[in-house]
Amino acid sequence: MRYAALAALALVLFSSAAFAETAPKAEADIQNGQGEKIGTATLTEGADGVKIALTVSKLSPGQHGLHIHAAGKCEGPDFKSAGGHLNPEGKKHGLQSPEGPHAGDLPNLTVGPDGTAKTEVTTQRVTFGEGKNSLFQPDGTALVIHVAPDDEKSDPIGNAGPRAACGVIKKK
Repeated sequence: MRYAALAALALVLFSSAAFAETAPKAEADIQNGQGEKIGTATLTEGADGVKIALTVSKLSPGQHGLHIHAAGKCEGPDFKSAGGHLNPEGKKHGLQSPEGPHAGDLPNLTVGPDGTAKTEVTTQRVTFGEGKNSLFQPDGTALVIHVAPDDEKSDPIGNAGPRAACGVIKKK
């Protein structure tokens, strides 16, 4: 009986590890306006949605708006090439907006006094699959960090200000 329980446990652990290795993944190398790599985002799609694990450095301390933008282009120094927020359903901006949010709206990123941040957020408003909410549109998508916090209600960008960093989201 004891060996059967151990064998079952080993099978569950092996299956979980195998699933984790085969789960769809994407990455974004985050760069500042001077083209310097300052971080990485790893995106994984699961049953709860798309999880974004982000690690960055060399940012000003405090809160910063974090969004998925509708074009996979990160041309510095202003990153306007990334277009607006991913918003295929034509909603208003903001996680607190009664007429929103955009598919690309994410919670603010908190950067520590040393200029670094590490966070994980999950969103159900985007997917790796086909369709209008896919992260893999013909023009691609990008993860953008703004210089100021997002107030989560003002349209179109929540008063988050200019773009401080950007990373093109690519399938891994």
